[in-house]
Amino acid sequence: MKYYYLRQFHWFHLLVFSLLAITFSCQKNAGTHSSESAENALSTFEIEPGFKIELVAAEPLVADPVAMEIDENGNMYVVEMHGYPLDKSGTGKVKLLRDTNGDGRMDQSTTFAEGLMLPTGIMRWKKGILVTDPPNVLYLEDNNGDGQADVKNIVLTGFAVSNPQHNLNNPLLGLDNWIYIGHESAVTTKMYQKEFGDPGKDIIYPDLPDGPRLPNNASGRSVRFQPDHQTLEIVSSKTQFGHTFDAWGNYFLVSNANHIFQEVIAAPYLNRNPDLLVANATQSLSDHENAAEVFPITTNPESQLLTDPGVITSACGITAYSGGAFPQEFNSGVTFVAEPVSNLIHVDRLQDKGASFTASRLRPNKEFLASTDAWFRPVNMYIGPDGALYVVDYYRQIIEHPEWMAEDVVKSGALYNGTDKGRIYRISATNAAPATWMKGLTLGKATDKQLIEKLADNNSWWRRNAQRLLIDRQATAAVPALVQMAQNQTSSLGRLHALWTLEGLNKLNPSLIAQVLRDPEAGIRTNAIKLAERHLKTSPELAETLLSLAQDSDPKVRYQLLCTLGFIDTPQAAQVRQQLLFKDVTDEWVQVAALSAPSAQKGTLLTAVLAQYKSDVPAYASLVKRLSAMIGNSSDEQVIHQLLQKAVKPVPGKTGAWQAPVLEGLAQGLKNKKLVPGELAATQSLLVRTCFTHPEVPVRESALHILQVIGLPEDAKTQAAMKQARQMAGNTSLQESQRAAAIDFLGLQNPKPYAEFLQSLMTPREPLPVQLAALRTLSAIPDQTVSIYILEQWSALTPEIRDAAISTFMSRPERIALLLDALEKGNIQPASISWPRQVRLMAQSDDKLRNRARALLANKEQKPNEVIQEYQTVLDMKGNKVNGKTVYQKNCAVCHQIRGTMGVEFGPDLGTVHNWLPEGIMTNVLDPNQSISDGYDLWDVTLNNGESVQGIIATETPTALTLRNANGQVTTIARQDIKSLKALGLSAMPSGLEKQMDKQQMADLLAFLRQGE
Repeated sequence: MKYYYLRQFHWFHLLVFSLLAITFSCQKNAGTHSSESAENALSTFEIEPGFKIELVAAEPLVADPVAMEIDENGNMYVVEMHGYPLDKSGTGKVKLLRDTNGDGRMDQSTTFAEGLMLPTGIMRWKKGILVTDPPNVLYLEDNNGDGQADVKNIVLTGFAVSNPQHNLNNPLLGLDNWIYIGHESAVTTKMYQKEFGDPGKDIIYPDLPDGPRLPNNASGRSVRFQPDHQTLEIVSSKTQFGHTFDAWGNYFLVSNANHIFQEVIAAPYLNRNPDLLVANATQSLSDHENAAEVFPITTNPESQLLTDPGVITSACGITAYSGGAFPQEFNSGVTFVAEPVSNLIHVDRLQDKGASFTASRLRPNKEFLASTDAWFRPVNMYIGPDGALYVVDYYRQIIEHPEWMAEDVVKSGALYNGTDKGRIYRISATNAAPATWMKGLTLGKATDKQLIEKLADNNSWWRRNAQRLLIDRQATAAVPALVQMAQNQTSSLGRLHALWTLEGLNKLNPSLIAQVLRDPEAGIRTNAIKLAERHLKTSPELAETLLSLAQDSDPKVRYQLLCTLGFIDTPQAAQVRQQLLFKDVTDEWVQVAALSAPSAQKGTLLTAVLAQYKSDVPAYASLVKRLSAMIGNSSDEQVIHQLLQKAVKPVPGKTGAWQAPVLEGLAQGLKNKKLVPGELAATQSLLVRTCFTHPEVPVRESALHILQVIGLPEDAKTQAAMKQARQMAGNTSLQESQRAAAIDFLGLQNPKPYAEFLQSLMTPREPLPVQLAALRTLSAIPDQTVSIYILEQWSALTPEIRDAAISTFMSRPERIALLLDALEKGNIQPASISWPRQVRLMAQSDDKLRNRARALLANKEQKPNEVIQEYQTVLDMKGNKVNGKTVYQKNCAVCHQIRGTMGVEFGPDLGTVHNWLPEGIMTNVLDPNQSISDGYDLWDVTLNNGESVQGIIATETPTALTLRNANGQVTTIARQDIKSLKALGLSAMPSGLEKQMDKQQMADLLAFLRQGE
C-alpha cells in the first residue's frame, strides 16, 4: 500500500525507470509470478544473525491480515482487509485465533466480526476491541463468550474514506492514557473519485451531539481521544500507516518515503501562540536520507509504474522495540519499519540529538529481514507477551493502489491475487524459548498487586496492559502500592508507569510530582514535567520547582521544561525561558518551544537576541527570522515599518548580518497577513530603494523577497525603478549578484516586454546566477514564452540550467504539453527529468496529459537492439560474483567506482545498481546510448580562440565550467572564453562492450554488481 512522495533525485532511479527492460518486464508478468506456500515461506527469508523466525498463523485460518492484537487473556485478534484496493462491499473481518494444543502455532480461527468495509487497525479496550474502519472507529465486544462480537458501537465518525492507505488506522494507547489514531489528509483521487473521493466531515462522538467536535477530517492530522472522559483532540502531526511510542513516550511516525520521523512539539504548545509560524511539528530522523536506500533480495521484484526502485517507498508499521528479550544490541533504542514493496523489514538505532534523535542503520548494506519472495508484504509489527516481534504479512502479489499503476496491470486481473492468503510470523532471539503465552495467559485475572508488579516488567506489553487494566478497574484501593512503585529506585520504568497510572486514576499527588522532578533518570524528569504541567492550575506551587530545573544536564529535560514554562506567565518564568533558549539556541526545536509562549509576541525577545547576535552561529539567523515572522504576521503597519527601517539601515563598518534574517522573517510573516491595498505604501518605496542602493547583497535580496509578497504600486516611480533594473541587469561591470537581483526585480511585474533581453542573457558566457535569474524571470511571463525558448536552446543548456529549466514546465498544463511533445520527438530525454517530476507528470489531474506522460516515461514501445536481443539468454544463466569482480576490474573500473572504491571516478558509481533488475544493468552495458544518465552525457565546448574541448561537465560555478574526460584529464574553462557549447547526445560510456565479454562473463558481471556489497 503506497503513495509516492516526491523525494531527492538519484540518477540511478531515473535511469532504471527509463529502461524498457525493467518496466516491460514488470508489467508483462503481472499475474504470472507464483506464490510460496506457508510451509515453504520460511526458506525464503534472510534474517539478522542472532534471530530466528517462525510461522505463527497462515491461511486458511487467516487471510489479508493488516493488524493484530494480543489481549490479556491470550487471544490473538487479527484484522483482515479483503477489500483493498477497490472493494467497499463490506468484506473486512476480525478473526479470533487460538492455539488449542499449545505448540506455538494457531490452529483455530473464529470470525469475531464481519461486514467491515476497509478495516485498518485494532486495539484492546475495556472488554472488547477498538477497530478503525473508515469513516468510523468502532467498539466491538463479545458479551456471551461465543467468540463473536455481539456489541458493535460507533465511537467516533467523520473520517475521510480516501485512498485506503491514507485512511485512519492503528489505534494505539499512549503512556499518557490517551488513545492515538494514525491519520493524515485525504489523498485526492483522480481515477476513483466515486469510490474514494469522500473528503471526510467533522469528527464527532455520534452519541454526543453536543460533545467535542474536530473540524473537517481533523484537518488532516492524527487524533487522540479518551472515550471514558469524552475528550477528543487533534495532535500536531500526521502519520500514514502506523505509529509507535518508545519506552519514555517519544512519538514516532512513518510515511511511504520517510521511514521514521518524530512529533517533537505537541499541539497544545503550538495552539497557544497562533502567530508563531511553524511549517512542521515533526523532525525527520534518518541520517541515511528520508527515502533511504534498501537492500532487497527479491528474486522477481514486482515493481509498478511509479515505484521508485532501490529506496524505501512504502514504509509502514513502525515499531519501537521495547520487549526486553532481544540480543543486547537490539534491546533498546531500536526501531523496525516494514517495507512491503521491497519485501523486507528495515532496522535503525536511535541516538539522542538535542530535543530529538538521529536514526542510523545498524548494518550498512543489509536489512534486518528480507525475502526472496515478491509476495512477502510485511505491513505491521507488534511486541508480544514473550518479547518477540510479531510480523503481519499481507501476502499479496500487488500491494500498490491502481491509482498509481499502469492500466494494463489494473486490467490484468492480478489486483486481488493472494486475497485468500496471509501470514503472521514470530521473530525472537535464536536461543529464545518457544512461545507459551497461547497456553493460558491470565493477566486479566491478576490481582491489583500483581498488576502493579508488572508495571516494572522488562517487556512493554506487560507494562502497557497492566497500566490499562488498573485504570479500567479504577483500582483506587491500590493507590498506596502505586505510590510505593513510583518511588521504587530499582526500576525506572516501573516508576514511570506507576506515575501515569496514578494520573489515570486521578490520584497523583502534587508532592509526589515535586519529588520525581528530581529523579536521577532523565526520562522520569521529562515525564514529571509533563505531569506537573497538568496540575499547574490546581497546584501553582509546582511552578517554583519547575524553575529550579533550569540547569538540568539533559537536553530533553530542558526542552520539555521550556515547553511547559510557556504556560507560566511570570517574569521569573520568562527569565528562565530566555536562559534555556540561549543555552540550547542551536537546536531549532528549542527555538520553537521558546517562541510558542504567548508572551513571546512582545518585541522584547527580539531585542535581546539582536543584542547578543552571533553572525558565526547560523542558529541566531534562524531565531531572528522566526521572531520577525511573528511580528510580520501579527503586528500593525507602524510596527512593521519601524522594524523594517531598522533592518535596512546600513551599519557603518559592519556587515549587519542580522538584517537580512529580519527581512526574510517579515516576508514570511506578511505572506500570512491579510493586507489592505495601500497599507504598506511607505514600506514599498523604502524597499525599492533598498533593492538598488543597499551595500549588502543579502539585504537587497531580502528586500526583494518582501516586495514579491506585497507587490509594487502602479505609478511612475515603479516604472522608473523597472528601467533602472533593466540597465543594471545588462551592465556586465556590476557584480553578478547585483545583476541577478536586478533581473529578479523585473519579475515583480509581467516581464513580457523584456523577453528578448532576458533570452540574450541565457548564454554560457554569462555567469550562472545571471542565467538562472533570467530563466526565473522568463518563467514569470504568464504564457509559453519560456518553454518555447528552452526547447529551442536545449542542446546548449548546461546541466544545472537544464534542471532549473525543466521545473519551469511544471507550472502550467500548456507548458507540460510542450514538454511531452519534446519527449515524444526525442528532443529531451526522460533521464533529464528528475524522479519527483516524473511522478508529478504521471500522477497529474489532467487525464490526457497523465496518460501521455505514463506512455512516454514508461517507454513501452521501445525495442531492444539486436545485441541486447542476442544476450537475453544471459538472464537465465547463473553468474559467479567472484569471477564477475574480475570482469568488472577489467572492463568497468577504468570509468566507474563501487561505493567510492575499486575504480576511477568518472561515470556513475555502480554501488547502487544492486537494486536493478538484471536486464536493466545489461541493457546499459550493451547499449549505453539508449538512456544516458543525467549528468553523464558528452559535451562539446568551442572556445573563442577556435579550440574545441569534449568531456562530461563535472562542475559548474558562476564563472567557469569544469570538464572531465575518461583519461582523467580535467579542464576548467572560464565562461567568458566560451563561444558555444552543445550536448552531443552520446553517453561517455563506450559502446561495443559485448566484444570484450562473452555471455558467461556478462552473467558473472551481473552477479557481482547485484550482490549489494
